Amino acid sequence: MEFSEVIRRRRMVRHFTDQPLAGEVVEKILASALRAPSAGFSQGWAFLALTSAQDRARFWQFTPDVPEAWPTTRDVPLIVIPLANKQAYLDRYAEDDKGWEDRAEARWPAPYWFIDTGMATLMMLLSAVDEGLGALFFGITPENLDGVKQEYGIPAEYAPLGAILIGYRAEDAPVLGSAATRARRGADEVIHHGHWGGKK
Repeated sequence: MEFSEVIRRRRMVRHFTDQPLAGEVVEKILASALRAPSAGFSQGWAFLALTSAQDRARFWQFTPDVPEAWPTTRDVPLIVIPLANKQAYLDRYAEDDKGWEDRAEARWPAPYWFIDTGMATLMMLLSAVDEGLGALFFGITPENLDGVKQEYGIPAEYAPLGAILIGYRAEDAPVLGSAATRARRGADEVIHHGHWGGKK
């Protein structure tokens, strides 16, 4: 698929079939995350892939509202939980070539551990489209994060960003969510050339 077509087709899907994914497709999608950029090549991320029916079923106790709203999300053959490791960035930038030996979080104008893991998440979303699949990313509520970490043995230093569902999109599935009720903002509204709102 042409890259421009992958971008055009990328959307959050909420209706899936129960068709399984080939193992090589799963591995290809997961591997795409490793090509995302990261500050200082810190690579402070990890990805928990839930492929067995038992592991996926255990996940829904922490996000019951998703399958309640969209029942076929229970059918997805792949759930990925992207995880960010802040300490990996603080340690990387304390090395000699960076020199932030105090490891102060205040040095960071934005939490790049979340930004970079978000970029890796997008790589998987785009890879899913390229494979002819649908995908949905959604957050996990703060009160359930510790439960997810305990259930799956996630180390304390890793923070879940949310969950990605990947599978075959149900035929004739309607567009749902905010995309169905809100118009996409145009380039003239959000892209500014040279100076905000135009030339001085």
